[in-house]
Amino acid sequence: MRPHTARRNALPRLLGSLLLIAAAGFSGACAVPEASAADSDAAARTLRPLGQVVPAPVSVRAGGDPFLLTPDAGIMTTPSSGEAREIGEYLADVLRPSTGFALPVTDKDAGGGIRLRIDPRAGALGAEGYSLTSRSDTVTITARKAAGLFHGVQTLRQLFPARVEHDSPQKGPWRVAGGTITDTPRYAYRGAMLDVSRHFFSVDEVKRYIDQIAQYKINTFHIHLSDDQGWRIAMDSWPRLATYGGSTEVGGGPGGYYTKAQYKEIVRYAASRYLEVVPEIDMPGHTNAALASYAELNCDGVAPPLYTGIKVGFSSLCAGKDVTYDFIDDVLREVAALTPGRYLHIGGDEAHSTSHEDYVTIMDRAQAVVGKYGKTVMGWHQLTGADPVKGAVAQYWGYDKTSAADRQQVVDAAKNGTKLVLSPADRIYLDMKYTDQTELGLKWAGLVEVRRSYDWNPGTYLAGAPEEAVLGVEAPIWTETLDDSDDIDAMAFPRLPGAAELAWSPASTHDWDTYKVRLAALGERFTAQGIDYYRSPQVPWPASETNGG
Repeated sequence: MRPHTARRNALPRLLGSLLLIAAAGFSGACAVPEASAADSDAAARTLRPLGQVVPAPVSVRAGGDPFLLTPDAGIMTTPSSGEAREIGEYLADVLRPSTGFALPVTDKDAGGGIRLRIDPRAGALGAEGYSLTSRSDTVTITARKAAGLFHGVQTLRQLFPARVEHDSPQKGPWRVAGGTITDTPRYAYRGAMLDVSRHFFSVDEVKRYIDQIAQYKINTFHIHLSDDQGWRIAMDSWPRLATYGGSTEVGGGPGGYYTKAQYKEIVRYAASRYLEVVPEIDMPGHTNAALASYAELNCDGVAPPLYTGIKVGFSSLCAGKDVTYDFIDDVLREVAALTPGRYLHIGGDEAHSTSHEDYVTIMDRAQAVVGKYGKTVMGWHQLTGADPVKGAVAQYWGYDKTSAADRQQVVDAAKNGTKLVLSPADRIYLDMKYTDQTELGLKWAGLVEVRRSYDWNPGTYLAGAPEEAVLGVEAPIWTETLDDSDDIDAMAFPRLPGAAELAWSPASTHDWDTYKVRLAALGERFTAQGIDYYRSPQVPWPASETNGG
């Protein structure tokens, strides 16, 4: 059975923050419960250790008096930096509802508070690293680039008490342990994927997931836009793909699709959280929604019915028809024009109804189209069975039962220059059941408890592949059995933070016994954010979380 009934939290926190600020008139006299002496003593005793965050930082030097956020504190950003200012406003929107503090954002030094600094001279921090220094009167986050500053803000969020994540006034004090963190990522690609094709998710639901993954320093949002059960993005050149092909989902629900304006809003919102969007148009299999929409895409010229089941491998584009390549060119051209990121994902998995010769023909021509529109090819690891172009990225989703021949094919491609993103299905497919009693999810790749999802090393996972070929890690969540944000919460948490740590933290920090303690400390934070997560018995959750949390 499902461990708890999840609570819905569909509206972005920004709206709630703005409403609270308007009601309070930016006054420090909001109705925040006063902390008693006993409360203050308890808070001091439970001050979160500086390094007890997820993902684990590279370097932690604890010491000195803790920082105390006070009602008159401000958030001070780098002068003349619009990006630093926006990150400051983002942080203020997180902290204002729970603290009740005004927290004005300014580019002037206003004394004590939180300082956000972009310093081009901080070259050692790279494009995404940061340093965080906590003293009695200030917390200073410094980064060379805005992305690093944003990641540092996520660390600061975790260092405050978990109740800071509530969207209503809470008791203080709001302390952060003293010392310095210096942090940079292990991998450049740190991804999470959401399948919106098996079940359709609204723009607000997608934004909610983007907010969740950004908290753990994930920097890539892969959105699976087409499959047998639904086509989810409007195409001017092939309008029935969305209006007809998008009209259903698994189980026969109403489906849906994103207009171009809505898709661009998702891309914009992701960028505001320093996430690059990777759109996926799956081919030559997983194409029934397209085949049902246009009869001419079928080899026999007959459109199949729309599909609402969960079987795979039965559909295929027709390699022998010119219209197939017109279709591929049109669709990839329109998606590329909407997506500023580097990658176009062309799928390529489970093409069981496509002959090898036809598969190679279609994937080779599709790769050329991706390059034609200035993007980098990305595909599932079966792409290595065709002819990966120079610079292509293969996403490996194999698991324990994957044949040695299939693994070797991927290893050989990696040795020849193909980059790899690792998404082993029996480790970080977030839709796999935790146990046989888990209500949601599937188990074709096996049962995946929290420890199993965390306890592997991306650098050595695929035996024989050069470690430098590993571009990063991605945690996909497929939605055959998931139809709303509550379902996503139950399956993504608490496994998603572990996947993020595998992608961010140095291998030297990887240790289940210490990780499970840091993960347990996130339990109250999940609850404060309205995430009804799986209370794995492998994790020492606080008593408040296991007793009906």
